Amino acid sequence: MKKYAIIVAGGTGTRMGTNLPKQFMLLKGKPVLYYTIRAFMEAYDDLQVILVLPVDYMEIGQQIINAYFDKYRISITAGGNTRFQSVKNGLGLVEEESIIFVHDGVRCLLSKELIYRCYQKALETGTAIPVIASKDSIRLLSKEGSEAFDRNKVMLIQTPQTFQSKILLPAFRVDYKDEFTDEATVVEASGIKVSLVEGEENNIKITRPGDLLVAEKILEESR
Repeated sequence: MKKYAIIVAGGTGTRMGTNLPKQFMLLKGKPVLYYTIRAFMEAYDDLQVILVLPVDYMEIGQQIINAYFDKYRISITAGGNTRFQSVKNGLGLVEEESIIFVHDGVRCLLSKELIYRCYQKALETGTAIPVIASKDSIRLLSKEGSEAFDRNKVMLIQTPQTFQSKILLPAFRVDYKDEFTDEATVVEASGIKVSLVEGEENNIKITRPGDLLVAEKILEESR
């Protein structure tokens, strides 16, 4: 089946304390976004990447593509004001029935094995949401304060959230709601239950300066 990876990289990098969006910051001499794109390009030869970028940085995105990748396998579209709209813009470039990965552009350390797991699960069940268990204690906030909660009942959500196109495309034909925090919540709002798949501890999201140092160490140890 045809494969698309919608890589959402529309962030502006405010938590990094820099004017340069974090997806374009250098990690071991290459942009963070390079590693994200590479993982999907190397996983499947027939996969098409749809890169969703801030309008002001689409030219930089094209420069990265030209420098490192087969430009005929990658399309660029503009992001929206919300993640929901950015993903919806990316879905507008999906041209055929397919398996669609939706991935955070700054989760640059995912492995091909995770991509394969998500693909197989989505083939079998229609959906695949990677998760990892919480290592920390959990407390739920309430009007009275807070209370302890069993962390074994909590899963931390990652990407690539993966779906059959016949599920994801119709789910996004709705107006945005505040509760749409990721693709899984959009699909669930359409009445479809999602399937979970094992994620990866190293599949971290680069959001703060210290995350770049961690990512660099992980890359060095993975050689």
